[in-house]
Amino acid sequence: MLTSAPVLDPHRSRAIPPDPRSPSCAIVGGGPAGLFAADLLSRQGASVTVYERKPSVARKFLMAGRGGLNITHSEPFDRFIARYGEAAARLGPVIRAFPPERLRDYCAALGEETFVGSSGRVFPKSFKATPLLRALLARLSANGVRIETRCRFEGFSESGELLIADASGERRARPAEATILALGGASWPRLGADGGWVELLAAKGVGIEPLAPANCAAIVDWPDGFVDLFEGAPLKTIALRHGEERALGDIIVTRAGLEGGPVYALSSSLRRKIASEGVATLHIDLRPSSPLEALAQKLARPREKQSLATFLRKTLRLSKQEIALLRLSAPLPDDPGALASRVKNLPLAVVATAGLERAISSAGGVRFDALDDDLMIEKLPGVFLAGEMLDFDAPTGGYLLQAAFSSAFVAARGAARRLGLAGCVA
Repeated sequence: MLTSAPVLDPHRSRAIPPDPRSPSCAIVGGGPAGLFAADLLSRQGASVTVYERKPSVARKFLMAGRGGLNITHSEPFDRFIARYGEAAARLGPVIRAFPPERLRDYCAALGEETFVGSSGRVFPKSFKATPLLRALLARLSANGVRIETRCRFEGFSESGELLIADASGERRARPAEATILALGGASWPRLGADGGWVELLAAKGVGIEPLAPANCAAIVDWPDGFVDLFEGAPLKTIALRHGEERALGDIIVTRAGLEGGPVYALSSSLRRKIASEGVATLHIDLRPSSPLEALAQKLARPREKQSLATFLRKTLRLSKQEIALLRLSAPLPDDPGALASRVKNLPLAVVATAGLERAISSAGGVRFDALDDDLMIEKLPGVFLAGEMLDFDAPTGGYLLQAAFSSAFVAARGAARRLGLAGCVA
């Protein structure tokens, strides 16, 4: 057994020659975290089996890539880590072990160069998830990794053995000298991650924060007629604020409420407020680049015979949907200063956030105080965690995938140390 953490090289392309005496590692969950951990450990000489509940792996990863796979972000490291909020202190060392630049190098080694978009987000040049996944699966196959699908995690036996049920429902113990759980959170459960592991680990005394939707839509109780007129209408280059949090970008009116990057960025804050008070007030700045005083000056111009809607459309270039939103909370004031204030600080009641079935990700999970520095569950020696099972809340922008890859790296490094693998150096 090694006494210090081994150094894993994620760019080594050749596996250590297989050995009948190779230590075994079971990885439960065939998403990016589980597959990356399998790659690392197989290239260190472990005999690796991946168990996946669905008929194929990485379904959510592929769905995320449909609109352009945002794999990480290019902003300075300290600012990057701060995006994880309360989990930043514990995730900092995890991300530092495998930071964004190393993830980009890893993608390049798989044949997928990356580029930085205008927003600072990082994408593969193909803009898709499929080429990365194909290259990774080809490498796993070449390195002897077994992937067993339609296999459901059912916890651990009294003696600590991993329990897996196959497609027929038969449950049996699967021997492994180390296990990495990468079962995801509970968002988009139809793609595989349903949070079913929560009760199984809680039964073993593992501390878990309840799973909740994150990066999700805001639900608004629109008045009669509004949604029929404006469903699908965009609100471009606006700013949203809730409490001290603010997000800038484009959103869209939906039948249920509002969706888009700025909404997702504030969804966790909205969810917490709704949980405590039953409703949350979202403030919309329809013209974030224009100071209040400048808007008030424009609105002080003579309206002449124009209707107020026409005046607003011509003077501030407000769209029909923006003018309709301005009218929702109360009649529009005639005073230019008050009207400008409404444009800059439009209140909108949010009654709920979308559920886990439509959320991009989930918050909550296994608490960091239940894990050691290798992300091993202290009450289950030899069992490591990676990905969205961990208790953090990541915004959109590449932060979730980065945390998945980084935590998989740390978990694989811990498993390698436990297994005493050849090819790992202190």
